[in-house]
Amino acid sequence: MKFRSETVRLIAFAAGSAALGLAVSLSQAGENEPRRPFAQWAEVPGQGQLLFGILYEQSEAYHIWQQGNNRADVNHRAGGENYGIDVRQGYFSFDYGMTEKWAADLNLGGTTVGWRSFDNGGIQQTTGAMDPTFGVRYQIFNETNSPSPWLPTLTFRAGAILPGYYDRHLAFAPGNHGAAIEPSILFRKHVGWEGFGVWGDALYRWEHTLGADQYIAAIGLFQQIHGWELDVGYRHLQCISGENIVLGPQTSPGTYQSITYPIDVREISDSIDAGFSYTTKRRVRWGFHARKTFDGSNTDSALWLGASVDIPIDLNHSR
Repeated sequence: MKFRSETVRLIAFAAGSAALGLAVSLSQAGENEPRRPFAQWAEVPGQGQLLFGILYEQSEAYHIWQQGNNRADVNHRAGGENYGIDVRQGYFSFDYGMTEKWAADLNLGGTTVGWRSFDNGGIQQTTGAMDPTFGVRYQIFNETNSPSPWLPTLTFRAGAILPGYYDRHLAFAPGNHGAAIEPSILFRKHVGWEGFGVWGDALYRWEHTLGADQYIAAIGLFQQIHGWELDVGYRHLQCISGENIVLGPQTSPGTYQSITYPIDVREISDSIDAGFSYTTKRRVRWGFHARKTFDGSNTDSALWLGASVDIPIDLNHSR
């Protein structure tokens, strides 16, 4: 009966997540989907525990790679100020532990993007709901009780994405604005000295709407010291197919008459991720993270800065 009740709970949560995501996407109908950094989804909450997260992120970019990997300046100057491609976004994360090995997550939020570089200095922006994501995870191994000391904490996630609500035709719009299926595998493993380890996160994104599939692979290191954790890693994103960004005539330094930004833009980026977090005695985790894109094709050279807080809520407390 316990297995059956947990199965029903799993199905109900997945169906509810899909319905909620669909409601957002139908309210009216660069790669920017909500996803936890540093392979954090390799861990699953305890059974009956809800991990409620609040995340805020922002980025600025003053260069892009267009027509493949040709670097172009997009730093527009006005009134003594510099204006590039600016993104501000925040989202809520709901991560629920259904059993010892199964968990489900739902991620919903809002975003805004603005720039002045591609319309003769005119301000262009879009604001709306991020592409909602949801998924179910199964922890194949946990390194603390795995059958071999060499095995990592290894988790498989079956995820999905639905279109958000924003102007998808704006250059560098804040998401893919398409329905997608996203399987991924994540791991974390302690190696070497105390608290030191490696992490990895790899996914393939089947884009049902756009037809331009993507994959992302990230690998890095962590160091845990008491309640602190330091993380650093490398991340590669690549669209399998698509078209190039093409800038129109330059009218002044960092400013262009127009931009051709395909719906199925073939974005490729290489970036460095870094961050740190602190977990209190009450298991509340405060985190800060950064990402810098240093090379790519049909993408911007964004510097991302973000902060998060995760609050565990025991839903079994009332039982």
